[in-house]
Amino acid sequence: MTGRLFHYPALTSGRIAPMRTHQKYYFFLLFILLIPAACTAKTPADVPTATAPVFVTLPITETPAAPTETPLPTNTAQPALERAKYTLNTSIDYDLHTASIDQTILYPNLSGNQLNTLVLAVIPNLWDGSFALTSLNIDGEPVTTYSLNGQRLDISLASFLFANGMTEIKLQYTLVLPFAEQEDPSISRPRIYGYTSRQINLVNWYPFVVPNINGEWILHDPWVYGEHLVYDSADHEVNLSFVPSGLTPIVAASGLPEPQPDGSTRYTLTAGRTFALAASRDFQTASTQVGEVTLTSYYFPFSEAGGQAALQSSAQALQVYSAKYGAYPHKSLAIVMGDFNDGMEYSAFYYLSRDFYNLYDGTSANYLTFVAVHETAHQWWFDQVANDQALQPWLDESLATYSERVYYENTYPDLVSWWWSYRIDFYKPEGFVDIPIYEGLGFRPYTNATYFQGAYFLEKVRQRIGDEAFFAFIQDYFNQGRGKIVTANDFFRILRSHASTDISDLINQYFRSVYQ
Repeated sequence: MTGRLFHYPALTSGRIAPMRTHQKYYFFLLFILLIPAACTAKTPADVPTATAPVFVTLPITETPAAPTETPLPTNTAQPALERAKYTLNTSIDYDLHTASIDQTILYPNLSGNQLNTLVLAVIPNLWDGSFALTSLNIDGEPVTTYSLNGQRLDISLASFLFANGMTEIKLQYTLVLPFAEQEDPSISRPRIYGYTSRQINLVNWYPFVVPNINGEWILHDPWVYGEHLVYDSADHEVNLSFVPSGLTPIVAASGLPEPQPDGSTRYTLTAGRTFALAASRDFQTASTQVGEVTLTSYYFPFSEAGGQAALQSSAQALQVYSAKYGAYPHKSLAIVMGDFNDGMEYSAFYYLSRDFYNLYDGTSANYLTFVAVHETAHQWWFDQVANDQALQPWLDESLATYSERVYYENTYPDLVSWWWSYRIDFYKPEGFVDIPIYEGLGFRPYTNATYFQGAYFLEKVRQRIGDEAFFAFIQDYFNQGRGKIVTANDFFRILRSHASTDISDLINQYFRSVYQ
């Protein structure tokens, strides 16, 4: 994720100081509404009224005495999948901005504990009238009562789901996409989910089982900036069709298109955090290949220069990060111009703000370039190595920001000092790195601390322990955290194992908490 991080030195002087009073706090809340954000999770204006939880007890099915090809019941332990699998048979009416989805989730219980409930995140339900659930069943048995409050769907299981057991969840639902045009930024925060005059955007659009860590379902409240969702790694198959079929738009997705005999298109994503797609009849495209990875840039007319530049920067960054951190795992990467002033990372997919394209100056010393490589870095620090984005957002944002520096030093070394000055020092960042999104005291103080102070910390650690030890740490952290949800304690445990000199003073300078 990046934030509303661009400035115009020719038009702006001074800096924005951290918040000191409630009056200034509200000033910053107004400020974040006025300036387009990137990679921030949005709180919709209309949240449905919560309903009281009502649960149904399903009959317990006995374990079959002999092997059978039918799905085993919920209370039966069996070898689990390596991770959950989501299959989404999706039909979209582009002009009506609606979608019908038939979804199957094969969910292995990898929590280490037996479970009697499941919790799913249903983000579209945060918009009034956007989500309508028409059918729900567990292991073939219909569930007619459940609790759906805002973004949270609670399902009571008929019997315990044992550790390493698996259950099948089937849902049918419709989406009515909300209008997401940003006509007046003073009263409307940038939004991604929904439709604009030129595109539809399906992000966090399907129910997913949230992580269960130490017996707790992890689903935080949304906030006005930053991301609040935490994702397990999962496999995804999306079978996509459009109605009416004659006016099919161009689709950008978290996977390569595979045309099917029935006229639909299949997209697959292995070991990804979340599947995103955007569709537009106005998209123009450019592609390139890096090894076995196909990178495609999707942009609107009159933005070809920016579209080509974003493609080139992402291709270069993919090569740099693969060499410095570890292999990129997917077959594709979609780089999508958003019809909004916002940007955001998803698995094998990211958005860039339209303003970055409009202001692109033809050089590599600009926002479009360093935000593109920042978002590319999130394919390592978010998609592969995940973290709690609400409570410990610095774990991915500091590394993604510092990865911009790694990109420049390996691609345009003469621009490294410019990057520090223009990207970081201009804002005179201060504050502790390890704040949750809810304690940022405004968008600018939050990003100054989480992103920019985090980059300073990593630079000072690198200077203290040396390049060899620093990148050995990064690679070890990547290898140990790949496919998992890591914590700050994991980060510092691995860092200390590679630091031959004491770094406690740096940790005390930049972090407010004590880490083991």
